[in-house]
Amino acid sequence: MRGRKATSVSGTHDGSGYDSLRLDRTGQAEAFDAIGDRYDEAFPHKEGQVGAGDWLIESLDPGARVLDLGSGTGVPTARQLADAGFEVVGVDFSARMVALARGYVPTATFHQLDLADLRPGGARDLGRFDGVAAFFSLLMLPRAEIPLALRTIHHLLRPGGLFALSMVEAHVDDFEIPFLGNTIRVSGYLLEDLHKILDTAGFDIVKENSYTYAPATADVPPEEQVFLCCRRRD
Repeated sequence: MRGRKATSVSGTHDGSGYDSLRLDRTGQAEAFDAIGDRYDEAFPHKEGQVGAGDWLIESLDPGARVLDLGSGTGVPTARQLADAGFEVVGVDFSARMVALARGYVPTATFHQLDLADLRPGGARDLGRFDGVAAFFSLLMLPRAEIPLALRTIHHLLRPGGLFALSMVEAHVDDFEIPFLGNTIRVSGYLLEDLHKILDTAGFDIVKENSYTYAPATADVPPEEQVFLCCRRRD
């Protein structure tokens, strides 16, 4: 995902729902540029994320094409999937994170792009995928955009494709929080609402786990992490 100031995409008429939505990424990419490697230091234990990655590995055919949305440093997910022999493409809006990921996972391909660029008729077409992972990336979007992002992911997946999603369960919308010495904006849903949004976007949930997680830093409070393993309905 690419950092950007508030911009309007009205007038695109691509049928994706973004036509009249104003995208605001102000400060989001810059925060992650500044955080860099400290993100992995603050979140050293990622059992839920690794477990959801294992589900993709066990469920997809050898050599499958998989997209890591919000790939960060590439650790653990892009590396985990690449080590399993998949063709891995990563996307992140932070230039620093993309540079780190390219160093840590040289067998994968990484792009500095915004998820909105990948919508039907958007600025970039990376092709279709057998699986998509989006671990804690959609929570960086305002709630008005999350259903559109899910529709974009549905579009990026081949029929029957698999989608591993993680969110923090919280009833917030574009809410500012301190994060590793920076400020970011996050959104979240209560679990029942998240289920409904996924169903509306055309996904069936086939597996679900949740964890209470305490990051290894004082300025990030404990959180309830939800991991949903989904399949695209044809």
